[in-house]
Amino acid sequence: MIQTCVIALGVMAVATFLTRVLPFVALSKFKHHPTLLFIGKNLPGAAMLLLVMYALKGTEFNEVPYGLHELLSVGVVIGLHVWQRNSLLSIGVGTACYVYLIQSQWLVRIWTSCM
Repeated sequence: MIQTCVIALGVMAVATFLTRVLPFVALSKFKHHPTLLFIGKNLPGAAMLLLVMYALKGTEFNEVPYGLHELLSVGVVIGLHVWQRNSLLSIGVGTACYVYLIQSQWLVRIWTSCM
């Protein structure tokens, strides 16, 4: 039983290693190809945009607080990233901001007291 698990773990480790290394080995001769440079330049931003769209897909913009928690947190992430250019800081502070706003219901209380 343990021997089977060790063999399976070894196979998974080799497969993972190969899937990480093979693209670099296979595409090494195309390092300066214009298409590959374009993809390398634009893919990270496109991936981040898809993640933001996925994160905001369940946001209710027609109920109090009208998505303000999410939009304010996204604004914090964007502002911090433009200012500091530190992804870890931006994501961490943006997540903390979102958790604080959701847990404290601060915006909901302000919104309902104004109405």
